[in-house]
Amino acid sequence: MKRFLGTVALLMVAVFPVAANAHQGNPDYRSEITSVRPAALGQGLKIEIVNFDDHVRLVNQTGKEVVIKGYDGEPYARLSPDGSVAVNLNSPAYYLNEDRYADVDIPARADAKAKPDWKVIDDNGTFEWHDHRSHYMGQGTPPQVKDESEKTKVFDYTIPIKVGGRPATIDGTLTWVGTGSKAPVIPFVILGIAILAAIGFWVYRRRRAGGPDDEGEDGSDRNPEDREHDREEAKEAW
Repeated sequence: MKRFLGTVALLMVAVFPVAANAHQGNPDYRSEITSVRPAALGQGLKIEIVNFDDHVRLVNQTGKEVVIKGYDGEPYARLSPDGSVAVNLNSPAYYLNEDRYADVDIPARADAKAKPDWKVIDDNGTFEWHDHRSHYMGQGTPPQVKDESEKTKVFDYTIPIKVGGRPATIDGTLTWVGTGSKAPVIPFVILGIAILAAIGFWVYRRRRAGGPDDEGEDGSDRNPEDREHDREEAKEAW
């Protein structure tokens, strides 16, 4: 029985992967990277938006230093040619990015004009961060959306960077996907109910066939007749 329920739990996780991730971004939107300008500086950069509009992932394979700028133009993060990744503890963006709506207290040390205070956080040449420029900061429906059922462009955005000391921009577009473009939820709910009903029916049949306690003392699924037979054989052996 325990093995069966464990298998069912694994199946439920496999069936509902979207539900496990959806809380990290807003499924009403799609934020997409469209280009790096100039294009020559984008060679060796892999950039994508993860979880609808939640955060940016950048992989540096340029062989050059890449610096991501904060909201006031200050150095926010640095990816070195050797793969090391560092963040500037004096960048206001470092703290603002901790909350989707920048609802945080910024420490006094955070100053865009201050000398960068670099802290190495990784060595894999990859940096992921929440960037307020790539998503809608409002709580309601954007004013650009006149019909919530229709796919609508909300805005274009740019994230300034430097590649090998040369200025460049990561360009992207935020889109309202429209209610007709969302993944259907009801079929998953129905499937979940069906699975739970099947489990309940299976347990009911097992208990009717094997008595109120269909598991042995060792947690096995053997029925009472088999356990009684084993006890009789043990007595005869003595």
